[in-house]
Amino acid sequence: MTARATDARRAAVLGKPIAHSLSPVLHRAAYRELGLTGWSYDRFELDEAALPGFVEQLGPEWAGLSVTMPLKRAVIPLLDGISDTAASVEAVNTVVFAEDGRRLGDNTDIPGMVAALRERGIEQVDSAAILGAGATASSALAALARICTGEVVAYVRSDARAAEMRQWGERLDVEVRTAGWADAAEALRAPLVIATTPAGATDALAHAVPERPAALFDVLYDPWPTELAARWSMTGGAVVSGLDLLVHQAVLQVEQMTGRGPAPVEVMRAAGEHALAAR
Repeated sequence: MTARATDARRAAVLGKPIAHSLSPVLHRAAYRELGLTGWSYDRFELDEAALPGFVEQLGPEWAGLSVTMPLKRAVIPLLDGISDTAASVEAVNTVVFAEDGRRLGDNTDIPGMVAALRERGIEQVDSAAILGAGATASSALAALARICTGEVVAYVRSDARAAEMRQWGERLDVEVRTAGWADAAEALRAPLVIATTPAGATDALAHAVPERPAALFDVLYDPWPTELAARWSMTGGAVVSGLDLLVHQAVLQVEQMTGRGPAPVEVMRAAGEHALAAR
């Protein structure tokens, strides 16, 4: 399906909390650049209990949904099918409503990570480290399955999290070794470090950044830069930010929902940077 500029179509981001989401800024910027004057993109704060009723009442004007926490798994039973990428991590962040009425789920976080890294010239590494073991860490493992040829070491805070990461590694066919958070400074010597932790969690590691660091992918974007990312940049290492990820996963969402492409990466990034600066 190819969208016409005058079509009155709707899309939105769902989650809780949702007020902080940059998705409306990014998608609306893309619509303007693509000339989709009849398109709108909103945000709705919903929890798991409210999600089924919301989805059921959507009319034919709806083109798609962006789905964030805590709904990425809860949405799956409401769909008619999901992509292999989404199935690999049991998480959907994109729903597209097909012309025949089917609801199709995908995960653009994983290829979005790969695209954000490629944009910085990182196409393949022989090993990597992940800081943290939450939902984003499983997406990071799935991305590394595409670009990492060797071992991934995950630095985690509990035995239960360590077991989860090893299970994800087996499922995604990634060689995963786990280590305790007390040794997290060792991660910083890896060819690629992916920080998936909440704000402030890696601040204490900033002093341990090596003299010649390789590449850091910090999935946070507000506040930015994190202390770790700032120190990494000062020492000349390559840094990929959470905004880079947000933009690239949104690019793929826009293309899937509108049938138009390529989506305007730089226009969307500039809109995101402007919105963050205004906060």
